[in-house]
Amino acid sequence: MIMVGTMAITLWVIGWVMKAPYAVRWNMMAMLLVGVMMIHVILPDGHPLRMATGGDARLWAIFLGFGVLVWGYSKFLGGLRSRVKQKEEPVTRSDSFSPTELDRYARHIILREVGGPGQKALRDAKVLVVGAGGLGAPALEYLAAAGVGTIGVIDDDVVENANLQRQVIHLDRNIGMPKVHSAAEAMAAQNPFVTVRPYARRLDTSIATDLFADYDVILDGSDNFETRHLVNQTAVASGKPLIAAALTQWEGQISVYDPANGTPCYACVFPEIPDPSLVPSCAEAGVIGPLPGVIGSMMAVETVKLIVRAGESLGGRLLIYDALYAQTRVIAVKPVADCKVCHGKGLSMT
Repeated sequence: MIMVGTMAITLWVIGWVMKAPYAVRWNMMAMLLVGVMMIHVILPDGHPLRMATGGDARLWAIFLGFGVLVWGYSKFLGGLRSRVKQKEEPVTRSDSFSPTELDRYARHIILREVGGPGQKALRDAKVLVVGAGGLGAPALEYLAAAGVGTIGVIDDDVVENANLQRQVIHLDRNIGMPKVHSAAEAMAAQNPFVTVRPYARRLDTSIATDLFADYDVILDGSDNFETRHLVNQTAVASGKPLIAAALTQWEGQISVYDPANGTPCYACVFPEIPDPSLVPSCAEAGVIGPLPGVIGSMMAVETVKLIVRAGESLGGRLLIYDALYAQTRVIAVKPVADCKVCHGKGLSMT
């Protein structure tokens, strides 16, 4: 025992003199114990070296096991502390852009239509995306990359293997994870300067009004008409601009619905919920993989334009993109006086 203790102290002092990290010193202690146990296993009972080092390997095995338990417990506590620290200490941002942010957004800032004020407007903006699937995936990625300060995403679905053909924000290792958390992970990794608020639940009437009140612009990338009409009703009631899009097979469509600024609402253009048998889902009809990226990116572009007040939005126009034949059509749409949702509110603005 005394011999082993002396050797341990000697090794520790040597490590201290050489300024070796603590991890290296503890590894040296572990190697010493393993060496002692090997001596006890190899040499016969009663051997002088065995007797000088404790006489029984089980004693040192207990010491080694106890050390491993202490090390594992300390690692566990350290992990818990780091998680608590991350949750309790939110990222603080100054009023001015850091050099890293200025470099990151330089291609925006040099645009005449955006500039510094526009980039600050993006950082101050709050955007809610309904759906983290085919349309939500590219929209969320580009909103985060563009520097939209606060991005909310609501979806009750989990990542599935069949999603990965088109929902590029999700990774194979995240299969089974709620889509909102998978998307939040990707956005935080892409741009740590934005705040992501994931809501892992279905949007319904009990929360829609209060949720929309926290945001400036609403994006609808949902995959069913019930949710689309709920989003529209809530956006109209809240006076928030809505950017809505839809996909099927090779075709996508997108428009901006903002009756408060003279456009029709979604219900003016699509007043009735069609029979489900007439509108097959992507799982039933299929969808070409890159198409959601095209339309979802257009949603992000329209969002940025609204926030920085650049150019002309798709308000009052429905853009239809046919990927199969490489054709784009734009159809004028107008408010309807007897609309059950906005009651032709946009008519008084035109």
